[in-house]
Amino acid sequence: MSSVGTRVFVARLAGTNVFDPLGDQVGRVRDVVVLVRPKGAPRAVGLVVEVAARRRVFLPLTRVTAVDSGQVISTGLVNMRRFEQRTFETLVVGELLDRTVEFVDGSGPATIEDVAIELQRNGDWVVSKLFVRRQTPGRSSILRRRGETLLVSVDEVTGLGQATAAQGAELLLAQWEDLKPADLADVLHDLGLTRRLEVARALDNERLADVLEELPEDDQVGILQALALTRAADVLEAMQPDDAADLLGELPKEQAAELLELMEPEEAKGVRRLLAYADNTAGGLMTTEPVILGPETPIAAALAHVRRQDLTPALASMVFVARPPLETPTGRFIGVVHLQRLLREPPHEAIGSIVDTDIESIQVDAPLLSVTRNLATYNLLALPVVDSERRLLGVVSVDDVLDHLLPEDWRETDDEGNFSDADELGIHRPGVARG
Repeated sequence: MSSVGTRVFVARLAGTNVFDPLGDQVGRVRDVVVLVRPKGAPRAVGLVVEVAARRRVFLPLTRVTAVDSGQVISTGLVNMRRFEQRTFETLVVGELLDRTVEFVDGSGPATIEDVAIELQRNGDWVVSKLFVRRQTPGRSSILRRRGETLLVSVDEVTGLGQATAAQGAELLLAQWEDLKPADLADVLHDLGLTRRLEVARALDNERLADVLEELPEDDQVGILQALALTRAADVLEAMQPDDAADLLGELPKEQAAELLELMEPEEAKGVRRLLAYADNTAGGLMTTEPVILGPETPIAAALAHVRRQDLTPALASMVFVARPPLETPTGRFIGVVHLQRLLREPPHEAIGSIVDTDIESIQVDAPLLSVTRNLATYNLLALPVVDSERRLLGVVSVDDVLDHLLPEDWRETDDEGNFSDADELGIHRPGVARG
């Protein structure tokens, strides 16, 4: 049991496992919700806990019986309603880390690097201490990280309840460094608009591109439009061509054209070609960058190509074999070599000797239903798209199809706050009201 005076630093708490009284893991702590009041120390009211299927729920601190030894123990039932931040609530990890505050003695600004919450005699948890780094005027943000660090009481600073115009995100991103793009996208989606844009701007181009591909369209458009045009073009170049084309298709035509002009010509060329196809056709669904090799390529070299980090599992499941040129649109498409076959054959053999020439391909104007039927009928993870001259134009993968078959708001909950398949996921339970 946590005793009065127990002090917990939130940055260290993030990622901690949450267990029920029987010792079964409920989830992991992702953030702490606090109420910043005009007078007195901010009060911590609950934890944001990530449970099954990356769902984030609210766990009141009144349900927490112990915080020690790198674990949180909860009691009672967990309300599985998706966490939605209210206007008067502040997320410590999401919003307070990296916030600039001013010392009340007039000695200047400081940046919050951690926040301590402490258990009081009445059972409340309050923000008692701040671990801050003093800022030196005129120094860069990198040099500022070398400034003096202090553990101060909340009443020694001002500005805790008000976001600065240029709040950083370095510490916040450090907390989320191990998150997969889809998980980080969920976190960004749950942040307020201002903080979401601050965090997005702090991500490097490759990481931001990966995250954008996992966000709902409205979030994608909002973030891209908030970036400088040259940076937006760089991020689009780092995205998969089909995802970049989908995103550009959501923008006003003038803005999309301007971004295409700023992109590298070769990158823009593939995206322009995809924009010419209707959304629900093979051409609109396909990506133009699968693994394409000539028939003389050794199996060892082919295996090296499918190890590329930027490939999805579906695209890494097979190599597409064609005559030169090997960039889409290719020369005549020959067939595919499946990953399992590559693993079974001698590495010095040429892939041309093990090509599956019976693979079903599909025309670029084929409707979504035909694409889906072919993938299901032949148990494929990816399907080649060819033109009338049997040149390979691109590949439709199963994840591309799923994105179009699912409802547009599939990342969201229903009106009751549950996933539509919550019963199958085993996460729909009665819960306590949040208050």
